[in-house]
Amino acid sequence: MDEIDRKIIRLLQEDARKSFNKIADSLGIAVGTAYNRVKNLEDSGILKGYTILLDSARLGYGLTSLILIQADGSYLADVEKQLAALDEVICIYDITGDYDMAVVARFKDRGALNNFIKSALKMPHVSKTVTNVVLNVVKEDFRVKV
Repeated sequence: MDEIDRKIIRLLQEDARKSFNKIADSLGIAVGTAYNRVKNLEDSGILKGYTILLDSARLGYGLTSLILIQADGSYLADVEKQLAALDEVICIYDITGDYDMAVVARFKDRGALNNFIKSALKMPHVSKTVTNVVLNVVKEDFRVKV
């Protein structure tokens, strides 16, 4: 990956709908070169997909929580797979410390969060959870600075 690839990534992070023509114009390269560079970034797995940023609160999902979960070690991947299939779950991270994973999830209300936690605790091999409710989002940006 060279500086042109980095510039292409930055342009796509600003606007994932940017056309190959606009990428080429912005960087002073041929449209075919822009296309081939983007295709190579996709094929190598650096560009994993294209998406939009939503205001989840305006869509009715105003409650974000960080849930720490302890699970039986040999079943950790199974528990993560079950949780990853749930629509409310945004991120799952394996972590160090007293808990095995951190789950970020969004809910419409406290009742939905309560049901989620109770369901998680009923999952086989989940031994303990700690739930933190987000009071204010100071920064939320999943773009990587390149």
